[in-house]
Amino acid sequence: MSRILYFDCFNGASGDMVLGALLDAGLPLEELRRALGSLAIDGADVSAKRVLRAGVSATKFVVEEHGQNAHEATRHSHEHGHDHGHDHAHSGDLEHQHAHAPAAVAHHHSHRSLAEINSLIDRSALSATAKERAKELFHRLGEAEAAIHQIPLEKIHLHEVGALDSIIDILGAVFAIEWFHADRIVSSPLNVGGGMVHSAHGHFPVPAPATVKLIGQAPVYSSGIQSELVTPTGALLVTSYATAYGSMPSMTIDRVGYGAGDRDLPGTPNVLRVLVGESADQPHTERIVMLQSEIDDMSPQLFGPLMERLYAAGALEVYFASVQMKKNRPGTLLTVLARPEQRSELSAIVFRETTTIGVRYHEVMRERLEREIVTINTPLGAIRFKVARLGETIVNAAPEFEDCLRVASERGVPVKDVQAAANRAYLNGKT
Repeated sequence: MSRILYFDCFNGASGDMVLGALLDAGLPLEELRRALGSLAIDGADVSAKRVLRAGVSATKFVVEEHGQNAHEATRHSHEHGHDHGHDHAHSGDLEHQHAHAPAAVAHHHSHRSLAEINSLIDRSALSATAKERAKELFHRLGEAEAAIHQIPLEKIHLHEVGALDSIIDILGAVFAIEWFHADRIVSSPLNVGGGMVHSAHGHFPVPAPATVKLIGQAPVYSSGIQSELVTPTGALLVTSYATAYGSMPSMTIDRVGYGAGDRDLPGTPNVLRVLVGESADQPHTERIVMLQSEIDDMSPQLFGPLMERLYAAGALEVYFASVQMKKNRPGTLLTVLARPEQRSELSAIVFRETTTIGVRYHEVMRERLEREIVTINTPLGAIRFKVARLGETIVNAAPEFEDCLRVASERGVPVKDVQAAANRAYLNGKT
């Protein structure tokens, strides 16, 4: 069986709703603060609170930037249905003001280029893979805006989505999704809402142009609610991670989370629901694709960034092996394992990031053990373990290396000592 995370977007999706739902499903707030690093210390305070939306209890994720007034700190919650209300990107001096936003509370967040946002991402404490994935997301956002406004990508300055709270939403969601270790991410069709949205360019129908661009081929519908239910940030996150769309897959549910939007809409809960559990009918075997290429004319320095980009794009495994090539030249065999639907995207990354002029691929079957993540309390701190089972028998259990690395850094002890302490605590707890 495989781990499934299901986005139930019956009332749309936004950045803070995604993060609120994942916090509600079990992501520890302190773990999120740690991952955000200095972004959640020097620039803003992050918190989560319980709210009711049409009688449904949900988690509201809140970012309060230092120096903001009360209206800004609550993301204009009296005006906007979902996100912060600043979710659209623009270049130059162009700004976006949402429908019903009076001039007295117009947004004053600074514009940020992609390079500036990448610098902020580097300040976070995300893993290298998560940082690379976050940069890919913002690059995709910039490409969407560049296409809409016919402006070169290097001249794009993100306004609302370049604000610190939006950056925190996206970085937080990247960390949260990684934390759940889902094997598959599936989404319902997106309820986009209806009506009009107002920007500096004029009035546009919902979904807004940036949202439409980011939704791509994902299925959408409108339930008739006259409000912007899917924001660009919500569309970006859901469509970047979901590999399939449709009704809830056959699964046993372990965790449920509800992430609240700003406004309490009458008659329907203004929430995004996330369900996490195990596949109920998927066999232990699954079909994947293997991509391979031999490379003998590329700097070794480029292989590290290549691996990070492939993992950020969703590769299941990436590894290198030394090979002897024609003319007796030493080379490197690149192997990438991925889901079949990811083949084209990953092949494109290999062509862009390497000197190869050809990629072989073929589909293979793999058998996987059932696995789960459990948290073990050790004398040095809490460590997550990946536990693998063959039927009802535990055959492997290993501490998460990132957790061991973090605890070692915090305690000033060798990583191997943390691993040993974690293994002892696990075995003692098991017995």
